[in-house]
Amino acid sequence: MAGSITPADLKALLDGDSSFALLDVREAGEYNSTHIPGASWLPRRRIEFQMPDSVPFKGVLVVVCDDDGRRAVLAAATLEGMGYTNVSVLQGGTNAWMNKELPTEWGMNVPSKDFGEKVEIQNAVTEISADDLHDRLESGKHTVILDARTPEEYQRFSIPGSRSLPGGELAFRITDIAEGLAPDDAIIVNCAGRTRSIIGARALQRMGFTNVSALTNGTAGWMLAGYELERGADQLTMPEPSQKGTAAAEAYAEMLASEDGIQYIDTNGLKGLFKSQSERTIYFIDVRTNPEYGQGHIPGFQWIPGGQAVQRFDDAAVVKGCTVIFCCDGKARATVAASWYRQLGVKDVYVLDGGTTAWTAANNALEAGMTARAPVGYAAASATVAALSPQDVQSNGNAAVIFVDTSQDFSAVHVPGSRWAPRGWMDLRIGDLVPDKQTHIIVTCSDGQASALAGVTLKELGYTNVSRMEYGMVEWRAANLSVEQGLTGVRALPGDIPADVVLTGPERNFADTMTYLRWETALGEKYRA
Repeated sequence: MAGSITPADLKALLDGDSSFALLDVREAGEYNSTHIPGASWLPRRRIEFQMPDSVPFKGVLVVVCDDDGRRAVLAAATLEGMGYTNVSVLQGGTNAWMNKELPTEWGMNVPSKDFGEKVEIQNAVTEISADDLHDRLESGKHTVILDARTPEEYQRFSIPGSRSLPGGELAFRITDIAEGLAPDDAIIVNCAGRTRSIIGARALQRMGFTNVSALTNGTAGWMLAGYELERGADQLTMPEPSQKGTAAAEAYAEMLASEDGIQYIDTNGLKGLFKSQSERTIYFIDVRTNPEYGQGHIPGFQWIPGGQAVQRFDDAAVVKGCTVIFCCDGKARATVAASWYRQLGVKDVYVLDGGTTAWTAANNALEAGMTARAPVGYAAASATVAALSPQDVQSNGNAAVIFVDTSQDFSAVHVPGSRWAPRGWMDLRIGDLVPDKQTHIIVTCSDGQASALAGVTLKELGYTNVSRMEYGMVEWRAANLSVEQGLTGVRALPGDIPADVVLTGPERNFADTMTYLRWETALGEKYRA
């Protein structure tokens, strides 16, 4: 059975050097509103999906918290069922923490955003406003706009005329992109807000480029200035590094290694660290592009592209006092990521010298494909909970149909007449939604995985007639059956107001966008002083 920890003892842990993970298992909207500094967000409904990568060593101390302790107790039981041997629940949750007048913060990925503001102020990173960039483009001055987000984010909305160049690829490919630029030509780095713009511009600044600026407030600032964003942009192709470009990137990596204290290991050293996984937390991260990783990666390495490894630092390195190993196909991209982690305060950071190239040269095999594992317990759940086709679900008119993913997923599309009962709190509220445990309950979700796990929970709660739609709303839509959209069925109980999602980009209204940007900028004020 899980232990418990007082707010005072947790505060001492956070102030010390012990290796542990603090997981906030509430939903994104709740976590975004307020959470304990140092807590990583891992919602209860995603534990079986994410925990093997988030906390790979099952012997490390894992502290679980929510608002009042109820969901944390349930999450702790799940973790112990997965084999974690040192789990504790924060007594009274964040409510008790705040009652002791201990500090809280709001926002997502706060360590990375705070770090971005620090980098900008301490290194005098040049910025350009949306108005000045717009005027420059209107005047016809040659301008290269590099979007440092993921390709998927870039395609959703972007600055017109920009090209996709994720942050982890900037230093690796910029020499070839900048080839032939005149001194008065400008390179602008942007993201959706601030952090990746600043980090990208600083990397190029450190490489010696003097004509680089970060777009102030990114696409959000562009939108607030009244300019249109482009949807579905297609400038996704990145140049293959030339011999000159590769040499420049490698030279930059050597400089970073010398100045930031990056340690390199060879393949034998990597194999030794693989063996150490049974004793401590080690993250093995491949920072290359998705296609490169899919074509062949070192077994045991998870894929987090370099820019995202920094942007989502508290998601990628969940355990305090961990060790992180980066690799690419050489050392340039991995060293850039390692440099940022060193600056973020991670002491034990290593780069596999030569990356996958050195691994194969030592007669070791690569693994092809993306490492998409099923959630823990999914196979057993699938065998336990009866699967129905969309047509079967449609014909069961008297069944109670519930949807267990987020309110945003539910709003996008759901079976007509469904009720929203997300896995994070389903155990605590299902008795109000479906009082009679003999009622036939059909569990649905986006793709069928969460519904299988939720079906097992319902059976454990005593519901005797539980089924699931095997492949979720993907299969329902493929069958061309009628759907319902919006939040119908969400406010099934008094006080049901969705607080589980955080809107981003153009999904935010102008007021929320301004509030967010002011918060992010304010993070840097302490460094300015």
